[in-house]
Amino acid sequence: MSALRDALRDLPDAVFADVLESDDAYLLVVDLPGTTAETVDARVEGGRIKLEARREKDVPDEFQYVSEERSLFLDAELPLPPDVSGTDADGHVDRGVLELRLPKASAATGTAIPITDE
Repeated sequence: MSALRDALRDLPDAVFADVLESDDAYLLVVDLPGTTAETVDARVEGGRIKLEARREKDVPDEFQYVSEERSLFLDAELPLPPDVSGTDADGHVDRGVLELRLPKASAATGTAIPITDE
């Protein structure tokens, strides 16, 4: 798990993430304000988790950007512990917080993780 924990440090400064572990799964929690289940894609592939997310920004017509610090996109690949399987993984987004439950088992390749809104 240390490789995953170390990889989280390489995420953009505006992205906050936690890793939790139980006897049978890992829980990856990523703050992605402005995202929904439709704008997040997560998959386990080749011992890595690939996360792609985009957020929507509504700018009122009478305003224009002076400074823009909130990224619209996240495209990250993180190494997974060797005991993680994409099989039976699930995820959901609630108010811009993505939670991915990654069961421990033998590694699977190319498994999409369904993401739902709560």
